[in-house]
Amino acid sequence: MKTKVEISMARLLPSLFFATMLSGCLGMPTSVKPVQGFDLNRYLGTWYEIARLDHAFEKGLDNVTAVYSMRDDGGVKVVNKGFLSKDNAYKEAEGKAYLVSDSDEGYLKVSFFGPFYASYVIFELDQEDYQYAFVSGPDTSFLWLLSRTPTVEPGLVDHFIATSARLGFDTGKLIFPIQK
Repeated sequence: MKTKVEISMARLLPSLFFATMLSGCLGMPTSVKPVQGFDLNRYLGTWYEIARLDHAFEKGLDNVTAVYSMRDDGGVKVVNKGFLSKDNAYKEAEGKAYLVSDSDEGYLKVSFFGPFYASYVIFELDQEDYQYAFVSGPDTSFLWLLSRTPTVEPGLVDHFIATSARLGFDTGKLIFPIQK
């Protein structure tokens, strides 16, 4: 027969694990710092994915876009869409995002799965025209280069790779989806 302490620990450990997992998803790589002077309203609209570190939720996708618009609750509606050639169909996911701290800091939390949020950290941004953004997730396995246009100058890609490598991302594993 289990003691009260053993039963309490058996209940407590999963809760601690779950809480740790949730809080860990809102962190960021220690080398990454969110941009300051961020203007959420200027960030809204359509962004094209130029490069990414691949994950199961984007595996095989080309023509990837993210569209951001305001929600009634002050958050951001996020619609990610990409073309999956093997199925000859578009995949779409709708989520929501909210600023994590200061309204002028490029640090958001985003959710596509109910109450579970992950970090969305804009660590470089064309602050003059909002034409490109370098984005990280909670750790160095999440990385994106986003642009307002489907293609960018090679110099920007080179800068993205050099900057990301310096910050500890494995840029040798970058995927460059086809954009039409």
